[in-house]
Amino acid sequence: MKYKELVCSLLGCLLVSSIGLSVSAARAAEASDERPDGEIRLLVRADDIGSCHAANLACIKSYREGIVRTVEVMVPCPWFNEAVKMLRENPGLDVGVHLTLTSEWQYYKWGPITAAPSLVDRQGHYHPMTRQRSDFPPNTAFLHAKLRMEEVEKELRAQIELAKQNIPNISHLSCHMGTATSTPQLRALVKRLSEEYKLPVETPGAKHVPGFAGGGKATAEQMEATLAKTLEKLEPGVWILVEHPGLDTPEMQVMGHIGYWNVAAHRDGVTKAFTSEKVKRVIESRGIKLVSYRDILSD
Repeated sequence: MKYKELVCSLLGCLLVSSIGLSVSAARAAEASDERPDGEIRLLVRADDIGSCHAANLACIKSYREGIVRTVEVMVPCPWFNEAVKMLRENPGLDVGVHLTLTSEWQYYKWGPITAAPSLVDRQGHYHPMTRQRSDFPPNTAFLHAKLRMEEVEKELRAQIELAKQNIPNISHLSCHMGTATSTPQLRALVKRLSEEYKLPVETPGAKHVPGFAGGGKATAEQMEATLAKTLEKLEPGVWILVEHPGLDTPEMQVMGHIGYWNVAAHRDGVTKAFTSEKVKRVIESRGIKLVSYRDILSD
């Protein structure tokens, strides 16, 4: 009898283990079904909120009426305070600190929020470009100045901290014109700040959607058509689409630099594409899921 009892006991244990494994497998399968293999996730990012009033209005419009789910705020710019107000009024809009070390427009300028003489020109403004361009006047590039890394770090820290103090929905960092990560030393600094402030810079596994704005030369109609066509062809995975919404207003019409003077009309076209009913219909028909940086980083 003892032998039979032992065998029955062992069989019972095996049965229980088998059931447990089946339950675990079922739960794993259920979890994997939460993110279907064929799902297309799209992060639409609007850069440069805070840079000017028109950009502020366009970024919020692109969120409320369109497909934008994340914006990048420029802390040193003159319209930062208005951007703060708007972002606090739209708590569902995900925000990144757009680390800023350049001021690209010819007639509209800004500079650091800290004392940083190595980062500015003789007027106290940031340089317009990251690297010296042959078609620009000499000594107009950030990397050609005699930078002091302690001033760069102090300035970037100040931007991050001011944004965090004023905007509750900060989730990540990004770099205006790529300047803050344009050398190995700068990349190491931003990486260290990212880790310290727990604000990621990268989105692992994400792919960039090809540009639809035509390098500043496309019309609003062309941008809308190109974006809709591009989204029709997106394959499953996580995608990021980055552009700069604006409005064709007198304020933005005076903004520009050598090689790019149609800023207002061009960025107004970006806004129209981001709020286009045609584009939204493509997203709906394909089941594309609009997400933010916060959504991706929380996975």
